[in-house]
This record gives sequence, structure tokens and C-alpha cells, in this order.
Amino acid sequence: MKNTLIVYYSLFQNTANLALEIALQTDGSMRELIPDKNYSFNYNTATKEVGNQISRGFCPKLISGNESIDDYETIFIGTPNWFKTLSPPVLSFLRQHDFKGKTIIPFCTHGGGGFGQIENDIAKECTESIILPGIAVNGTVESEDIKRWLETIGYEQ
Repeated sequence: MKNTLIVYYSLFQNTANLALEIALQTDGSMRELIPDKNYSFNYNTATKEVGNQISRGFCPKLISGNESIDDYETIFIGTPNWFKTLSPPVLSFLRQHDFKGKTIIPFCTHGGGGFGQIENDIAKECTESIILPGIAVNGTVESEDIKRWLETIGYEQ
């Protein structure tokens, strides 16, 4: 699959580490989503902020990472699992682009909740895309696990 982009949002660097491993194994370009207002680095405070945003369907303005995706055929989309769904910055990204005809591959990090509704939520936003099975990682990212997953979904450079 040519022209691969790895887009992600990461607050505590877990999703960033997973995105980096995917980029290394796919030779894809990385793009970090940065909202105009940072979340608190205090876990409990961040949880309240995020819960409020998700319940309102809030999509923050992105100050970085929202550039055109026209040149990419395959887009890995990464997010932490927050309240069983996408982080608001990832939702912003999804709602600001046309994914028609593109291959979307979700990935997430979590603390025990797996994908939750993330794959379904991405499918709702990218109705005219091909969506391949994603990977949900709890804990340390192992390069062999990523390699096996990429082989399982038929990803080829």
C-alpha cells in the first residue's frame, strides 16, 4: 500500500509510541494532531475535561496535523480509548476530511477497555472508505506484535 499516513493524538505518549512503531514498519509519514488547547497533564483533571467534551460531541480546533490527506491512499488513525470512544482531536480530524476511497486502519491504546466503540465510531465518520481491522494495545508496544498484525490485515508496502 503506497502513500501511507499515520495520524494520531496522544496525551501521555502511549499512542505516540504505537504510531512510531507503525511508521517504522510501514515507512509511512507521521502526523500528530495537536488541539488549540492542551488537556491537563493531571490524569483526574484531564478525565473530567475529556468526559465533558465527549458528552457534548465537542471537536477542538487543530493547530497542527490537519493538513490535506489528498496524497495518501492508506491512513492509520490512532487515538487513546477515552470513555470507549475516540479522543476529541481525532474526531475533529475525521470530520474535517473526505476519506472517500481511502483505506483506513484504526489503532488505539487503552488501560483495559480494548477498542470500545472506536472502530465503529471511525466507520460512522468514514462511510465511503475501506476500513481494515485495527489493533488495540494495552501496555508496552512490541514490534513483533505490530509485524504480525500488519501481516494479518494484508498490509504491504
